[in-house]
Formats: sequence, structure tokens, C-alpha cells
Amino acid sequence: MGGRRHLTLVGAGLAGSLLAILLSRRGWEVDVYERRGDPRIKGYESGRSINLALAERGRHALRAAGVEEEVMRQAVMMRGRMIHGLDGSLQLQRYGRDDSEVIWSVHRADLNITLLEAAERAGARIHFHRRLHTVDFDAGYARLIDDRDDQPHDIRFETLVGSDGAGSALRAEMVRKAGFGERTEFLDHSYKELTIPPAEDGGFMIEPHALHIWPRGRYMCIALPNDERTFTVTLFLPNHGEPGSDEPSFASVRSGAEVRALFERDFPDALPLIPDLERDWEHHPPGLLGTLYLDRWHLGNRAVLLGDAAHAMVPFHGQGMNCAFEDCVALAEAMERDAGDLASAFAAFEAERKPNARAIQAMALENYIEMRDRVDDPDFLLQRELERTLQERHPARFVPHYTMVTFMRIPYAVALERSAIQRRILEQATAGRSDLSGLDWDALDRQVHGALPVLQDAA
Repeated sequence: MGGRRHLTLVGAGLAGSLLAILLSRRGWEVDVYERRGDPRIKGYESGRSINLALAERGRHALRAAGVEEEVMRQAVMMRGRMIHGLDGSLQLQRYGRDDSEVIWSVHRADLNITLLEAAERAGARIHFHRRLHTVDFDAGYARLIDDRDDQPHDIRFETLVGSDGAGSALRAEMVRKAGFGERTEFLDHSYKELTIPPAEDGGFMIEPHALHIWPRGRYMCIALPNDERTFTVTLFLPNHGEPGSDEPSFASVRSGAEVRALFERDFPDALPLIPDLERDWEHHPPGLLGTLYLDRWHLGNRAVLLGDAAHAMVPFHGQGMNCAFEDCVALAEAMERDAGDLASAFAAFEAERKPNARAIQAMALENYIEMRDRVDDPDFLLQRELERTLQERHPARFVPHYTMVTFMRIPYAVALERSAIQRRILEQATAGRSDLSGLDWDALDRQVHGALPVLQDAA
């Protein structure tokens, strides 16, 4: 190894590929082992995958890796939520104040290939068809399996980094070795993916610069644009309906005919957009939604976890990838600061990131209720109106929740704390009102100043 510092990464998905770039550029010798084949040769094997929303935290990490410009050429801008009413009405709810505050829909496969190629250019070695099987942490030995022929491949390692997702094989080995208090809390809802194809003229079938939502109470449908002019549609349903109700669920909607009847009733404007509805429904198994919690993310200087391997979350804030990319930057910086003592570097990384991961996990769960049940609620819309007004009056203090999470890089934990304070102000001020007339603005201004210190860089 020529005296260079060496790391072994497990998982060449989005986080693993990005981390390989960041560490290779910092002088580390990096080997990455991936259980799947090379997507550039045999096509992308992503399995079920909700579309990815790229926000400022993720873009900052891409800038640090020198690949932002290349990625953004493939991204589709989304200005806000396009709410589809049951009556066919449309309402765009902007995410930010203008087109400087937007999010971007990115194609997972294209992004992964871009990062893989950049990692190889940076000097990382990527080994495909290598599934982690067992690890001897004390001896620094790991066995990997090629699932094409079941042949074992043994490697020596100095340090392992787990970037292998929610089903992390490295995490399983670390848990077997030292516990870690692993627990996963599954949502009582699941999802299925469907597709809106391009229009006959090759364009988008519906407004491309929005995240489309069909909110229906305890269930919903969403659609995100892709640069090939398709939309990835995701239907979220309870696993089981409420007793005594006609609420749809995966227990009651099983066949293609039953899902067509559901769309005719609850998503009539979406139905003509999805020509392969029945086939996709019957061939795509439902995906689970869960939140992973661990008491620890590292095992001395021998191994550390990041991204979904450490803190998988439900996708309803669009921050899973952004949070994982932020992890990559934080870990690379911690290792650069403390390269001579990786145990200390990993402990510092965990201390910095774990409270923030817990915060965005909580906010992602909260956002599911907002997306499916509140975005077309009059009380919620009035609170949004007041939120925008208070932002204009106090731009450095009253910063909307979505802005803090999506357009800024303040710690998630700070965003969660301030959002709770702001929500109380909004709910109290709008209680029993149908509009903002008659509000005591002086009292509200005093409340904002007393409860919310200036947020650096907010203005």
C-alpha cells in the first residue's frame, strides 16, 4: 500500500461512491466492495426506489466532491407541491420564496453511475459482485461472496466503513459483535411504484417542475419528474384499513382490477396518465417503510456506519440521500482532523451526526402526516400564509421549517427545535380564525423576538 492510509468501504451506492471520492481526494487509498454487478455493464439493479429529491445539503456535498455541475445537468427542478384535489383542482404550494429556493428530482441510477465514475477517476478501486458475508474484527479479516458462483473472496482490512444501506451486512456483523441496541420501527403503511410515461410528443404529461401530491387523508399518491420525461409515481396505503371503514389498504387492494377501481374513485385525474397501472400493481411488491435506530455507529477504530446503514428513515421529507451525503462530508472531515486516531474521529463523527439524524428521522415521520392529510386543510393553509408573513417581517428570526431543512445547512436538531417553537406561534395565532384580519401584529412581533434568536445566515 506504499505507506498510504487505507480504507475498505462496504457498499458502492450513492453514499459509498460519494465517500470514496471525498476520501480518495484527501489521500486515502480506498477499496469499495459492492454486492451487485457494475450498473454500467449490466443495468441498474436498484430494486424498489422512491425518487430522490436533491436539496442544498446534498448539493454542498456534491460540490465538495467536484461533481455538482455534472449531476445538475440531469436534474429536474421542482418549485413546490402541486396539490391534486379530488375534484380535479390544482394548487401549487411553493417550497420557497422564488426559484432560488427549489429542490431537484434526480434519477438514482444516473446519479449512482456519475458518482461511481468520479470515484474511479479519484483513484478508488471498486469491486463488484462482492457481498459481505462475515467479519473478524479482531483479526482484520472479512469474507465476501460472489453470488454468481457462491465463491468466497477473503480480504484483510484496517478499517471498514459501512455505506451499504438499510439492510447493511456490515451493521449486522457489528451488532453480532457488540450489540448496538439495534431496533427498527416500521410504519403501518407501505408503498408501490408506478410510472407515468412521456406524452406522445415526447414531453411531460403533467407539470414537470413540481412534486405532485394527491392527498387523501390516511393515504396518498405522489409523482416526481425524471429527466427522460417520465414521472415515478408512488402510492402509499395503510397495510390494513381502519375497522368498519371503506379505507383502501394493501389488505383490500390486491388485484389490478381493485387498484383501477381505487384510482377511479380517489385519483381520477391520475388514472389516464398511468397506462400500465394494473400490470405494475401486480408485478411490483409493496415496499416497507421503517426507521432504524442504533445506540452506537462505530466499533473502535475498526468500523463505522453512515447513511441508511446507521439511521434509515421514511422518505417523506426527501432528506434520506441529503442526510447521507452530509454524513459523508462530516466523516471525511473528522478523519482528516484526526487521521492518527480513527477511533476518536469516528466517535466525534457519531457525536456530531447522531442527534441530527434523530431529528430528521422525527421530522420525516411528521411530514408524512402533513403530506397526506394537511396540505389541503384550511387551517394548515392559513398557518402557511401567516408563516410567509412572519418570514417577511422577521427574515433572520422566523425561518420556515421547510427552508431550514431544505435550503440551509443548519443542524437538523436546531431546525427541529425552532420548528416546534414556530408551530406553536402559528397554531395559537390562527386558532379559530378563517383569515389573518384583526391579528395583533405588535404582540406577534414581540413573541417572535422573545422566542426566536437570530438565525445566522437566515436573511
